[in-house]
Amino acid sequence: MRTIPIGAQGSFVIVVAPEHLANQFKDATLPAVLATPVMIMAMENAALNAVKPYFEAGESAVGTRVDVSHVAATPVGRHVVAHAEVTGVAGRHIEFRVDAMDGSEEIGRGTHGRIVIDLAKFSEHLASKFQDKTN
Repeated sequence: MRTIPIGAQGSFVIVVAPEHLANQFKDATLPAVLATPVMIMAMENAALNAVKPYFEAGESAVGTRVDVSHVAATPVGRHVVAHAEVTGVAGRHIEFRVDAMDGSEEIGRGTHGRIVIDLAKFSEHLASKFQDKTN
């Protein structure tokens, strides 16, 4: 992994579709608005996009922590733009400030953590967990 600078930024855009709505994830009686897990997914993708340029071959980063507030509702058809900015790096651990806008207002904000992984080692570890489950 190359040095990841504080202040590195990334973004991710999603157009809210029917499959992104709270009433599809939880209870059909919920309003037809963007589900919180989908907003978080956009924020995590923005964070990943902020650090991808600094990975060596065979590296990626997985999420370790999410602490966000979902502060406004977003209907179908709106463009949600999530932003992430690196606020701290300690070895392989990366901290981000994240937010999301739906064009007219902020819909979410908070912090997120990720850790850089070696994809081959990560896959080996997962395979051993699968082997443990089947034995």
